Amino acid sequence: MPILPREPDLFPENLLADMPAAASGPWWLLYSLSRQEKELVRRLRVQGVPHYCPIVRRQLRSPAGRLRYSFVPLFAGYVFLQGGDEERSVALQTNRVSRCLAVPDPAGLVRDLRRIQQLIACDAPLTPEARLTPGMRVRVRSGPLVGLEGTVIERRGQTRLLVAIEFIQQGASVQIGDYQLERIDL
Repeated sequence: MPILPREPDLFPENLLADMPAAASGPWWLLYSLSRQEKELVRRLRVQGVPHYCPIVRRQLRSPAGRLRYSFVPLFAGYVFLQGGDEERSVALQTNRVSRCLAVPDPAGLVRDLRRIQQLIACDAPLTPEARLTPGMRVRVRSGPLVGLEGTVIERRGQTRLLVAIEFIQQGASVQIGDYQLERIDL
């Protein structure tokens, strides 16, 4: 049982759903102070500022051998904010942000965030990937992730599908069978 219940990681709930990426408006990447992502998200939610901070369940064992669960940000230190200068100003006033960057390609960011959200929704164990390695671009052709595009990587002898957020050069990977993938020719 987790110490604290899972909190919403997306506000409003339809921020990424069925919205044309081009019409979503400007996006900002907020670098939070160390271990302040969840508090920043809480304050943004209270202020009504649209944001996304992917949260995943982490399982750990206590020294006594008990399973413990917690909900942690997939990308430590990052919160994605959608809005203009006023929303950015609200975020900066929380005193939880160390710096703020404008996203040059909002449509690409929204596309990448939708894919990360789909990975989290499938409830498979995810591994954050900080260093992207060049590999084959693929599309999933069967299973719960059908249609999802990413890059094949290999970790500890396992084939994994890497879904990346190009702007921050980070992503998440999930174990997947070769038989579920098809090559995408560029």
